Amino acid sequence: MNRQYGDMDKPLIASLSLELEIMPGLGVIQLLPAGDFRANDGRPFECAAWRVTDENAQKIIAALAACAKPMVLDYEHQSLYAATSGNPAPAAGWFKQLEWRPGKGMYAVDVEYTGRASAFIAAKEYRYLSAVFAYDKDGNVTKLLNAALTNNPALDDLDEVQLAAASRLAGDKTPPQSPPIPADKSQELSMSVLLAALRLLIKLPEAATEAEAVVGLTKLAETVGATKEKPVDLIEHLAGQQTQIAALTNVAPDPAKYVSVQVMHDMKAQIAALTNGQQQGQVESLITAALSDGRLLPAQEQWARDLGKANVALLQQHLESAAPMAALGNMQTNGKAPAGGGTTNALSADEIAACKQLGLSQEDFAKSKVGAQ
Repeated sequence: MNRQYGDMDKPLIASLSLELEIMPGLGVIQLLPAGDFRANDGRPFECAAWRVTDENAQKIIAALAACAKPMVLDYEHQSLYAATSGNPAPAAGWFKQLEWRPGKGMYAVDVEYTGRASAFIAAKEYRYLSAVFAYDKDGNVTKLLNAALTNNPALDDLDEVQLAAASRLAGDKTPPQSPPIPADKSQELSMSVLLAALRLLIKLPEAATEAEAVVGLTKLAETVGATKEKPVDLIEHLAGQQTQIAALTNVAPDPAKYVSVQVMHDMKAQIAALTNGQQQGQVESLITAALSDGRLLPAQEQWARDLGKANVALLQQHLESAAPMAALGNMQTNGKAPAGGGTTNALSADEIAACKQLGLSQEDFAKSKVGAQ
């Protein structure tokens, strides 16, 4: 995380590790990349990117050249701890001359390693370099503050002790505005603990970065209507929401506007029963009329009832399209058996024609006539 001491006009400070293998014996190491760059953890957050251009590169070179002493290359930024820890901060090397290589970056070109550091590098016990630098609010790098050998280029963040020391190196004489550093470093609230709490609050994945946490918190602020001018106490806001929900839950509905679910179910059942009764009456009327005028044969009566139960409109359509048959409207023998003793000979020519039209056998038709009497 990038942090700042004093006013916004004072320099911001950050560290960046380059995963570039150190080549002992050459005396050349890359300190910063060219152009716009960002850290793997999403930094910087207060500007679009850090930036080294042809213009500010010359200012960085001039600033180091103006220093009377060469810049120390230490181990794991121990120089930034020395003033407060009292522990030694041995140098791994020294350099004074910087060189800007357009399109590539800022290089130290006269690095003199100590014998111990050369042995570490040759044995590959140290393989990466981490640079600490100051930058303005637009992300332009303004000064190189410290460089160190490291084995963990992913740990780019500086703690409070390192920031205080780097701030003095950057020329910021204003005392830190953040809380004083506790004597027991275990009391410091680490960023990992803070991120873990935020993951629970806004449901972030375990691998969420600080940048993703900021995005999640911004969405949360928008949801509850929090602004810089009108901040919101989230705990108080949630408690108020729960109180409102409880109040609404305990309020009985207005019977003039709302009815119970059971009443609605009863009404639906009554309407269904009335509709079914009306439909059955309509089906009976249609079938009775059709049987009387010959549009429907007695043998078709059950079929017509089944159709009416399923779709009364379809039954009505069928009967409306059927032509009445006068020959089927009156029985030819008044319900008595034919004189010849047979059944098929008792049919008239019109009845036989009707059987053909309806696809019925003359025997079945004759039987239906007798059964209907």
